[in-house]
Amino acid sequence: MEGGSFGIVSSSETSAPRRRTAAETRAHILAVARELFYWQGIRATGVDRVLAAADVAAPTLYRLWSSKDDLVVAYVAASAEGYRAWFDAAAAAGGDDARGQVLAVFAALDEQVQPHQCRGCPFLMALAEYPDPEHPVHRAAVAAKQWVAGRFAELATGYAKDHDGVDADALAAHLVLLMEGVYASVAALGVKGPARHARDVAAALLP
Repeated sequence: MEGGSFGIVSSSETSAPRRRTAAETRAHILAVARELFYWQGIRATGVDRVLAAADVAAPTLYRLWSSKDDLVVAYVAASAEGYRAWFDAAAAAGGDDARGQVLAVFAALDEQVQPHQCRGCPFLMALAEYPDPEHPVHRAAVAAKQWVAGRFAELATGYAKDHDGVDADALAAHLVLLMEGVYASVAALGVKGPARHARDVAAALLP
């Protein structure tokens, strides 16, 4: 995730040339849709608004995605790809030690949730807007969350190998809850609320 954001680009970055290849057109429309869906809401953003902002005709969009739901799935998938890159880069910044990697993730999280670049977790928002567990958008958002849980499980397992008596499963669950708590609290209580203590809580979980 470039700049610690959810891979959402600014409107200046979505200004497009008059002529594009098919791949460039797809990337351009998706970039515009990602910004609108993330900042304005998925249900609140109609296809017409995406078309106007992207300056493309409806047939162009529907050649790439057969419906708005298909475009939303692509938005969630692109956000997940950016999130995975962000998480892995943040963890790598903590070095080879599992504890350092976890703390580095929570330090990066503190930067990521700053209000100028974060409205909240796009996956939680997608789950709220698509509550049907069988809907493709819901499933894509769940998959993104499952990946995060899996990465914390890997890090917790690595930590437990060097620390006798540590329950890796419980530790991973606590770290997931901590991260989710940050995303859930910043919208209402801000980055100076409980979220500011997340890294310290993580450190307490990893003595």
